[in-house]
Amino acid sequence: MKLTINEYSKQFKMSKEIINSKIKSKRLNYIIEDSTTYIIISDATNNEEIKTEVLVEKALPLKPKTTVATVIALYQRENTQLKERIMQLEIKIDKLIDDKEQMLRDERDKIEELYSNKDKQLKNILELINTKMISELQNETVHEVEHIQQQTISLELVELKEHLKTLNLKSYQRKIIKKRFIAAYDNDDRILQKDGKLYLDFSKYDYNNLLAY
Repeated sequence: MKLTINEYSKQFKMSKEIINSKIKSKRLNYIIEDSTTYIIISDATNNEEIKTEVLVEKALPLKPKTTVATVIALYQRENTQLKERIMQLEIKIDKLIDDKEQMLRDERDKIEELYSNKDKQLKNILELINTKMISELQNETVHEVEHIQQQTISLELVELKEHLKTLNLKSYQRKIIKKRFIAAYDNDDRILQKDGKLYLDFSKYDYNNLLAY
């Protein structure tokens, strides 16, 4: 004999969930015909076993169903607990902030007291530093200042070494010309220096006297 799941459920007073669970665990023999599942009932012995299983399953305590009210009550309880934790954290944070502010105030008072006691000494030190900086600035040569300005403003600088490569010169001739530029660097404002390299600004100056060979 074969029964559909609905028929089996009515005959043996068993829920469809339990039946499907038994089918999945292969505790019931079944076949599928035309997309319909049929449970095979072999004999009375099996029927007695099924009834016994039904009685046992009915005797087992059912898990309480989760309702909307239960979920809401659970969320409310969790929210209450979270609010309490947040309040406790806020109290701790406020205390930490107060302690930190007090530490900062104490540190500020110490610094102010130190500055007040050492004000004259600090002024003397600052004056010495300021005097030294001014002296160092005054010792810079005008030539170096002009070079920096020219390097910043000019956008058409050409490195001497690269320019010599473009000329039809032999290696020893290029070396002679390079030495000539190095010798003239200190007294010739046309020659610019940056990162240890010599640069020429053909947009402003003529270098024929130095490049001639």
